[in-house]
Amino acid sequence: MNGCRKTGLNITPIAFTVPSGFPQPQYNFGSNPLTEEGFQLGKKLFFDGRLSLDSAFPCSSCHQPVAAFTTFEHDRSHGYNHSHTLRNAPGLFNIAWLSEYNQDGSAKTLDEVYRGHITNAHEMAENVPEVLSRLTADAAYKQMFKAAFGDEKITEDRMYKALSQFVLSLVSADSKYDKVKRGEANFDAQEQQGYTVFQSKCAACHKEPMFTDYTYRNNGLAIDSSLNDHGRMRVTGNGNDDLKFRVPSLRNCDLTSYYGHDGRYSFFRIMIQHYRDGAIVKSPTLDPLLTNGLSINATEEDALVAFIRTLSDSTFLNNPRFRQ
Repeated sequence: MNGCRKTGLNITPIAFTVPSGFPQPQYNFGSNPLTEEGFQLGKKLFFDGRLSLDSAFPCSSCHQPVAAFTTFEHDRSHGYNHSHTLRNAPGLFNIAWLSEYNQDGSAKTLDEVYRGHITNAHEMAENVPEVLSRLTADAAYKQMFKAAFGDEKITEDRMYKALSQFVLSLVSADSKYDKVKRGEANFDAQEQQGYTVFQSKCAACHKEPMFTDYTYRNNGLAIDSSLNDHGRMRVTGNGNDDLKFRVPSLRNCDLTSYYGHDGRYSFFRIMIQHYRDGAIVKSPTLDPLLTNGLSINATEEDALVAFIRTLSDSTFLNNPRFRQ
């Protein structure tokens, strides 16, 4: 915090606490230290529709707190002029552990993510100079930028830094699963059976404790011809990456309907059945672990569903600091 003292900022630092059992985060907090003033500014920006062309689509319109910061019960999110986003909006939590962003890894920084959403014609459909002009005309924003950064100047870099301070604070690590791991709770018999099934059938890709290994994989979903989304290959141009998407975290899975990169499944039980009922589409890039599908009987499926529900974090979901 020496740099902050030199600028004369009267700020309130926030310590980023790594939850028990979690690895060290990937994000460099040294480049953007968390402060209460930055967090509150980022929160205001996150819920402000004025970042979009018609003021109707704030970040929170696609990333809704009630649904662990995804779009509540929608396959793909709505955007400007009644358009739809290309993909199902992922839940926003534990972002600090990502080294690249978007489901195809197309963004190397969070700044790229924000700029991409603001300027995408099917999402917020605005341009950054216009957003900055809007914010600069607001006296309350001037005061908040001054409190966070030392003066009233509103810049693209500062806007993104504040948004990141809010988004990076969305840490989910207090589910029943976490409490069991900390010795504060116990699984019931069905949940324990489901955990055993999970460890045997799912953990290779959905690695604990993040419940993702952050790799890109083809999980055998047939391509939607209306979207023509080839996933990671859109970024790399490499045919070996065709139809590969980042393995999603299973945390809060019970809260984040719909499922699949394009939200084609309304319940995560249907997503499980995709793996067990022969719905996997064979292609050259199909993940080898799924060549023969997953052998899970009905009892194991029920148990797996029960276990996945232990990954829901009501503390995170109901945290008033994350609500408007």
